[in-house]
Amino acid sequence: MNAKPSIGFQTEVDFELPKGYVDESGMLHRRGVMRLATAADEILPLRDPRVQQNEAYLTVIVLARVIVRLGVLPEVHTGIIEGLYASDLAYLQQLYEQLNAADDSGSPRDARTAAGPDGNSLHRTAALGEA
Repeated sequence: MNAKPSIGFQTEVDFELPKGYVDESGMLHRRGVMRLATAADEILPLRDPRVQQNEAYLTVIVLARVIVRLGVLPEVHTGIIEGLYASDLAYLQQLYEQLNAADDSGSPRDARTAAGPDGNSLHRTAALGEA
């Protein structure tokens, strides 16, 4: 019996995009899965030349790393994220924030420790390239 041990918290979340991604054949992809980000997901893209030229591109790379499925697409890469409608990109940024800004109990972090003096989340804001 090879039961997988439970880790006690949710590592993936299902989502449905407001509009959806339309591929080259015209097929609409709306349902997907996003996983928790790792330190590498947020640190390694900083070395990418596209991020060094345009910090806003960090969002695209990070989302491409943490979205494990979108519809029936074989993979989710930066080209897919670039092709999303703006409202879908905003939805995914918000979902990323919610999924990754929770503490071990699943509750949002205390705003005093999770936010800087201007009220913005220090960790997530930097990771998703928002200023």
